[in-house]
Amino acid sequence: MTTLIKHKSASAGDSSTEDVAGEWQSVPELRLRDHRFTVPLDYSRGPHSSPKISVFAREVVAVGKEEQTLPYLLYLQGGPGFECMRPTESSGWIQKACEEFRVILMDQRGTGLSTPLSVSSMSQFKSAQELADFLKHFRADNIVNDAEFIRVRIVPNAGPWTILGQSYGGFCVVTYLSFAPQGLKQAFITGGIPPIGDGCTADLVYRAGFEQVIKQNEKYYKRYPQDTKVVQEVVNYLAEQEGGGVALPSGGILTPRGLQILGLAGLGFGASFERMHYLFERVWEPTLVPGAPKRISYYFLSSYEKWLDFDTNPLYAIMHESIYCQGSPSRWSAQRIRNETNDKFDAVKAAREGQPVLFTGEMVFPWMFDEIHALKPFKDVADILAEKKDWPPLYNVQALKDNKVPVAAAVYYEDMYVNFKLSAETASQIAGIRMWITNEFMHSGLRDGGGKVLDHLLGMLNGKKPLF
Repeated sequence: MTTLIKHKSASAGDSSTEDVAGEWQSVPELRLRDHRFTVPLDYSRGPHSSPKISVFAREVVAVGKEEQTLPYLLYLQGGPGFECMRPTESSGWIQKACEEFRVILMDQRGTGLSTPLSVSSMSQFKSAQELADFLKHFRADNIVNDAEFIRVRIVPNAGPWTILGQSYGGFCVVTYLSFAPQGLKQAFITGGIPPIGDGCTADLVYRAGFEQVIKQNEKYYKRYPQDTKVVQEVVNYLAEQEGGGVALPSGGILTPRGLQILGLAGLGFGASFERMHYLFERVWEPTLVPGAPKRISYYFLSSYEKWLDFDTNPLYAIMHESIYCQGSPSRWSAQRIRNETNDKFDAVKAAREGQPVLFTGEMVFPWMFDEIHALKPFKDVADILAEKKDWPPLYNVQALKDNKVPVAAAVYYEDMYVNFKLSAETASQIAGIRMWITNEFMHSGLRDGGGKVLDHLLGMLNGKKPLF
């Protein structure tokens, strides 16, 4: 059952003043309620002339607090292109947040239940250019517009709310501080302070990123030295196959350079080293019949595809480099910077010379749209977006320097995804920000640390953590 809720706080000139809300549901120690909003695809065209899309948000409170007057906290997920978490119980940071907040989990546009952009739904567009023109509205600027649309409709008297951004969600927080600070009471960022320079900052990001990725590879092979030979053996096997790789269950191909992108999820999260090691434990099929040819196991090939999520969340690959663009194209930045690394990431060369094969990190390369089956239909649109020059601004440096919103950020010193030095440079331009710099956690600290990370950040702004 759903309820149509009308809010007086919505602007009088906007006819879309309804929030379609579901009934309360229960998971252990939490109560949940779904909300669906109809929002403009393009806010610059106004609410009446723009096409509409749907944005989904889930309201979460501790059991018994459904009718209590509580401050609101909006959570923005990492990505781009990933839906918000689905709570199954009261645990971790959600449990901590629900001690004092009414939490809003918003699926960013294009993800989850917010007009999801899947492999099949995007196939409805007749041309790559039409899809590119649609996708240009799915960046942080419009995610913030959606958040503001929701805030004035669900927060009593359209009051400000607290915001928590993890990873790419933190990028969105800085966009929020730039263009809609009036909607914010306070802001928390975990592993997500973006570079904010003009043009495209992707080159800076990847130059710094490759340095950290090399360090993470060194740590991985130090922990699992036996995997050095295992990975070399796999690379040599792939390189010797007809076509330079082996078929994946989906219809794509696993090549040596494709193997390297396991580092995207295998090098930078809590327990990811272990997950990747255990994956390579089962890379070969057992020899049941003497003389049978050596083969990579179906288990490994299937796990490889599931690990990367490109089939379920293609938006991540298609839009990834655009998150760094303001008025300039990315021109496949990660590939260009990789070409500057003097063959350090040449998997075949490393394997044949007996050197450790380096995995790559959070980088999207143009050849992935040839080798990964789910991405093949989007090769042309990815090229169009890589050459797009007229990306609108995502940050306002002067507004950040004049910031009045209390901000606390967890900055992970050895973060592979969001570089510490670049984060510190941006933080120096956000007035009043307080940083907690730690190497206790990886990029996934908010998830891995239970409620500890959020508790620490709350303490930094509520007086429990002294100013130094």
